[in-house]
Amino acid sequence: MSQLPPRCSRHVRACLLFSLLGGLVAAPVAADQTTIPGVEVQRLMRSSQSWNGHQLPAYRPQQPEITILRFRIEPGARLPLHLHPVINAGVLLSGELTVESKAGEILHLKAGEALVELVGELHFGYNSGTEPVDLIVFYAGNVEQPIMELAEGAVGHD
Repeated sequence: MSQLPPRCSRHVRACLLFSLLGGLVAAPVAADQTTIPGVEVQRLMRSSQSWNGHQLPAYRPQQPEITILRFRIEPGARLPLHLHPVINAGVLLSGELTVESKAGEILHLKAGEALVELVGELHFGYNSGTEPVDLIVFYAGNVEQPIMELAEGAVGHD
């Protein structure tokens, strides 16, 4: 049996637990491949590019702010032409969603699929299925930075 580090001698159980968790944190690449009884981890997406292959921008040095939104989009409903000045990614929980860039690129998503959204590029999305879309989107921006900007002349909601 290997010898425990000196700092572990008093609180062996706590130290072993933190060592295990530290190993998970220290190895983020393998964290979704680690086996822990009763825990299932599935990587839905990992990318440094948006869905059309364009590189994501570097983070800004200001105070970061994470926003998480849940969208429900009725069949046939369409979001206005817009862009995101921040990195964002989503998971489609149910329904079918089509996203189109102003350049004509098209992405069709079905329930359970993830996407890394376009940054700084005009696009719109619409429910292309027969049931409501349930979508969760995570935005990684900065404090007081908008997460979406409507295209000039686009009609949207506040």
